[in-house]
Amino acid sequence: MSQVDGDPTSFFQAMSRAQMLQFPHKRCSMVSLDSIRKDPRWRDPNLREVITMLSHPMDPVKSNAAAYLQHLCYENDHMKQDVRQLKGVPVLVGLLDHPKAEVHRKACGALRNISYGKDHHNKVAIKNCDGIPALVRLLRKSSNMEVRELVTGTLWNLSSHEPLKMMIINHGLQTLTDEVIIPNSGWRRDPTEHSRPQETEWTTVFKNTSGCLRNVSSDGAEARQRLRECEGLVDALLHALQSAVAHKETDNKSVENCVCILRNLSYHVHKEVPGAERFQEPVANQVPGLGGNQKKKKEADCFGGKKPKGWRNGPSDKKYGTLDLPKRTEPMKGLELLYQPEVVRLYLSLLTCSQNHNTLEAAAGALQNLAAGHWAWSSYIRATVRKEKGLPVLVELLRSDGDKVVRAVAIALRNLAIDRRNKDLIGSYAMRDLVSNLPCGQQRPAKNLEGDTVVAILNTIHEIISDSPENARGLIQGHAIQKLVAINKTSQSGRETKAASHVLQTVWAYKDLRNSLYKGGWNKSHFKVWHGIILERKHFIRAGRPAVGLVERKPPPLDSWV
Repeated sequence: MSQVDGDPTSFFQAMSRAQMLQFPHKRCSMVSLDSIRKDPRWRDPNLREVITMLSHPMDPVKSNAAAYLQHLCYENDHMKQDVRQLKGVPVLVGLLDHPKAEVHRKACGALRNISYGKDHHNKVAIKNCDGIPALVRLLRKSSNMEVRELVTGTLWNLSSHEPLKMMIINHGLQTLTDEVIIPNSGWRRDPTEHSRPQETEWTTVFKNTSGCLRNVSSDGAEARQRLRECEGLVDALLHALQSAVAHKETDNKSVENCVCILRNLSYHVHKEVPGAERFQEPVANQVPGLGGNQKKKKEADCFGGKKPKGWRNGPSDKKYGTLDLPKRTEPMKGLELLYQPEVVRLYLSLLTCSQNHNTLEAAAGALQNLAAGHWAWSSYIRATVRKEKGLPVLVELLRSDGDKVVRAVAIALRNLAIDRRNKDLIGSYAMRDLVSNLPCGQQRPAKNLEGDTVVAILNTIHEIISDSPENARGLIQGHAIQKLVAINKTSQSGRETKAASHVLQTVWAYKDLRNSLYKGGWNKSHFKVWHGIILERKHFIRAGRPAVGLVERKPPPLDSWV
């Protein structure tokens, strides 16, 4: 027995003969594994033998070999590499189309373990032998819940590798939507008396599939547009979140995935949706946000002064009091639902109910995206957040212990402050919390926020004091100058220094406020740009993600994705 090598048929024949010779009274029954293990001639097959057994003519041998590979590859990167090098991946992929459920189930289980982890070579190996189309075919034909969990789990693993995302979209997007997302969400394409929308089923299959779509939705403009245009996807995701809010189930992983998908799909929605140009507004219709020097202050006083010219006939003028939305001839559906003002209430509910920091960050990021851009729907969104009493919800989240939550909320407030009424309210009620999150030079606050978050807060402060002397006065009264000067002079981050200096220059430009500054012991030297720090060139949150650094005097509203 110890000399058998490479031939699984002789291996099993020898094992059978050994059983019959040693236990003649049990020739008609299977001998226990423990009994065989006691035989000194027994041994485990090596990896090459197990991979060879995947091609054995007997289906039980195939399934047992696949199950053994699944066991061997569990959290064992070295074993996964060996399976790949011994050409085991193509054989396992081939077994996904096997008619016997036991065979394709265990083959898929092995592929799920092989595809898990940071080694992308295994994922590429599965792709190279047409594993993605095979997995999608298996999902379509199998109703077995365990098989569907394994298939969607494997696709989730594969979707973490950037080069595979578009392939998953091309081969599996509509299938994943039709087979999993829509049925589990409870949404119905054509609701009737006999098929009303149902409650969402938070299954493992739904979690895996939403996780996969969350990953692929971050692949770029083409990927976003494909998901937006996927029939029923946006509708089903929104229905699932509405169900989660209604039943107070907002902290599970599936909800997190759904919000992240919608946040990603709302990124650059004002540029990428078909016909967006019809809703574009001239930049003059936005609140003028001047930089450091403001010479025409008489035209733009926040309290009681004249409104800027651009607001006279813009969508943010008096009709905001009644929110005069465009008239609809038929119900909105699909990608149009992404930017309707009604979605604001859903995101605010999640921000109020959820304790999951990732869900909170994504919901705030979605509002951030929707409030960005110079088009009519962004204006409606900004006004709707105010009318739905969303500003206090966001301000309260500035006190969160989650660094990314604070960052997303700060940038959302910055975009919302483009609306003049929002700017006044944010300046009055959020300034203290914004300032409390700032470090005092090299001394970080108790929460120890990351540099990206500090820069986001500084940029938000800059937005709400621009063209608003009252907000700038509130900044001074909130004892922020000491922190800003300290950051400007002593911070080791060039981005923090640059952002703080822009805030200081904007404050100093208000001549009516200089007496207050002098009384506080400040003079012009404290408000100059500090050149002792070499500005850093890296100004991105994450590789390939939108920057939060203050690149220009008045940077555009920011979008985000995850």
